[in-house]
Amino acid sequence: MEIEAGYDIAFNCDRDVPMVLMLSIHPSRHPDLLTEHKMYLSPNVSYRNYRDSFGNECTRLRAPAGLIEIRNRFIIADSGRPDDLAPDAPQIGVGQLPDGTLIYLLGSRYCDTEKLSSFAWSQFGNIPSGWQRVQAICDYVHDRLEFGYHHARCDRTAAEGHEECRGVCRDFAHLAITLCRCMNIPARYCTGYLGDIGVPKDPAPMDFSAWFEVYLGDRWYTFDARHNHPRIGRIVIARGRDAADVAISTTFGPARLVRFSVVTEERITTQELGTYNHATTNREAAFM
Repeated sequence: MEIEAGYDIAFNCDRDVPMVLMLSIHPSRHPDLLTEHKMYLSPNVSYRNYRDSFGNECTRLRAPAGLIEIRNRFIIADSGRPDDLAPDAPQIGVGQLPDGTLIYLLGSRYCDTEKLSSFAWSQFGNIPSGWQRVQAICDYVHDRLEFGYHHARCDRTAAEGHEECRGVCRDFAHLAITLCRCMNIPARYCTGYLGDIGVPKDPAPMDFSAWFEVYLGDRWYTFDARHNHPRIGRIVIARGRDAADVAISTTFGPARLVRFSVVTEERITTQELGTYNHATTNREAAFM
């Protein structure tokens, strides 16, 4: 399938403000692009891209005083398959884990493992390790937290979310990641596009989404504690230890967000449209 995605974001700056933006799709998805993936800025200020220590593509620029608008729209190919399921995927002992996964066992800014470790072992220690244990963590977080955009708070940690029993998608991800790490399962935070493809349309405005990945067997698998079922059409922007590593914008000075919109939707190709029109004509003929 083809997915059309993009954003339209604007800041108002009191003075020149250096910025780091994380709005480009992850380099692993570059081969799937069907159109140019380019950031457009108004006014037309210069910028440059670089890769951070997690392999994400970041953009550096200096926003001038006043309004700066940042836009992008692109089309990307997608398999159309839902997230992989692997119920037999085993948990790997810490001593056998690849070196690069170990950082995802440690506590981080929003994933305060030291506050939830005892609880995690008492709650999930008797559940078989591997996929079944991760799914039990997702089920618990999904049931524990109440989702609502009005619950958003930029400084909520996993332990605080657990106590408050509410949050947005990042809070669901942070709590699930933290509980996995407490159980010695490497878990990393993901942000990206996730449209209403194959599910009823959400009436709320589109936003970027957060989910997480765990290392089981010999690879990373996608989990989503908020939705808690396989989804179609995820487009990763960035991965890190938690939301602090993958902020869509980091400003080094006062900058007020004045516009924010995100688009992610399945694109009907000309061939698919022709098939749809043909099927519609046949149905109409049957009633004539």
